Amino acid sequence: MKFLTSNKKNFDKNLNRILQIRKNKIKKNSNSVLKIIKDVKKNGDKALLRYEIKFNKNSTIVPSKKQITRSILTLNKNVRKAIDLAYERIYKFHSLQKFRNISYTDKLNNKIDYKHVPIESVAIYVPGSNVSYPSSVLMNAVPAIVAGVKRIVMLNPGYKGKQNPAVLYAAKKCKIKEIYSIGGPSAIAAITYGTKKIKPVNKIVGPGNSYVAAAKKEVFGDVGIESMTAGPSEVTIVCDKSSNPAWVASDLIGQAEHDVLAQCILISKDKKILDKIKLEVFDQLKKIPRSSIAKKSLINNGIFMHIVSDNKIAEVINKIGPEHLELNIKNYKALVSKIKNAGSICLGKYAVMAMTDYGVPGTNHILPTNMTSKYSSGLSVSEFIKKISYINLSKKGIETLGPSVITLANYEGLEGHAQSIIKRIRRN
Repeated sequence: MKFLTSNKKNFDKNLNRILQIRKNKIKKNSNSVLKIIKDVKKNGDKALLRYEIKFNKNSTIVPSKKQITRSILTLNKNVRKAIDLAYERIYKFHSLQKFRNISYTDKLNNKIDYKHVPIESVAIYVPGSNVSYPSSVLMNAVPAIVAGVKRIVMLNPGYKGKQNPAVLYAAKKCKIKEIYSIGGPSAIAAITYGTKKIKPVNKIVGPGNSYVAAAKKEVFGDVGIESMTAGPSEVTIVCDKSSNPAWVASDLIGQAEHDVLAQCILISKDKKILDKIKLEVFDQLKKIPRSSIAKKSLINNGIFMHIVSDNKIAEVINKIGPEHLELNIKNYKALVSKIKNAGSICLGKYAVMAMTDYGVPGTNHILPTNMTSKYSSGLSVSEFIKKISYINLSKKGIETLGPSVITLANYEGLEGHAQSIIKRIRRN
């Protein structure tokens, strides 16, 4: 893993270079993705099935109700209960994200309304194949349910014709009836442009690997996507001498096991704690099933930083704009006020990112990655809402306000605009 020290001359230059290398790797997949999108757009289900067989050994695009029911029946009762608890807490928290419609009438009896209207149809992308994320079903679907979306479609790649029972149970909990066993860029293309078997949607949301993130960017404009990039995962952890090295190491590994492009960054003013955590990381890596993925992630993208001041720590965090930020330090209140760019922030030694990943606290884990937290937020009810203005002008209103608009229209050289108002104003 890379080790940087803030009091060295090229610290900022080296940090920028390391961050840019990962960004370039994520962007690298766009060319192959575009080829797949064009193929599915042109050849529909035929091309979609070809990619499913190639990447997922899957020949079933639309699972039957019987298949889904049988799969759910195999699910452990404790897993069901855990999904039920997560659903309840996510629903409760997101239900608090209320919107207020605006209705305004001025002295001229002009009436203006501003209403929140749910998007008609959305597709939620849930990573699958050889992994399972029932939590991602809840994170995607519950805000859409609260918003009032009528048609929610789930895209979830299976493997050899089988989808994960926990994912299917979570979908049932969210009353999702339209499920497709497809994934990757071909799934994004299919739900964007439609095929004989799949009706297109208005918006696609949900996390995925770098190929899925690239595909969503390519189809944006033909379909809506989230206002942020939900790509390979990231965590930045700030620790101090009071931190438990074993705990912090497990937090880093928990993020690294997601994806070889996951990014794990550790920051401290105390160099000794960094050394202790590094030893813990390598010891704990031997004990997890996905150790090969975690190792690649940590070697390629892991950074340990020794930074001597809180101001510099805040500056670095705001530059990175991490998806997840853990302030595993005694006096986190002094630092948190300086943080402006992060998807979510865990405060204190017990607020661990792994808890937020499963939704039990109630917050959403679909968060901005790849530095996009500088201008965007995590998934929320607002992602599934459109805002529409309704304008009703009175006769007195247009006669009083119209001359100002006519002046501006003529100034801009748009005489047609001016004439459409002049024709409605009472002649003196």
